Amino acid sequence: MENKLTDERLQNIEQQLEIIRQRNSRVEADKAWEASLMRIGTICLITYLVAALLLYVIGAHRFFLDALVPSLGFFLSTQSLPPIKRWWIKCRYQLKQ
Repeated sequence: MENKLTDERLQNIEQQLEIIRQRNSRVEADKAWEASLMRIGTICLITYLVAALLLYVIGAHRFFLDALVPSLGFFLSTQSLPPIKRWWIKCRYQLKQ
């Protein structure tokens, strides 16, 4: 009886471990996407196209140049935030230790 109980517990632990492994794979994929150049480039392109269209509709003379402002703003924010995040984590968690 005890052997059967141990086997069931082992199977339960293996199932839980597999669930955790699958979750970790999803989390790693999400993190990779968040930092990918493909994501950043796609958002920049969409931002540029929407801004250019809006500026064209309202009659801006240099809409194709003016639309670069929000796109470059987004791009620069993605490039500056990782160092700020590292600094914040370093300061925040050094104080708690």
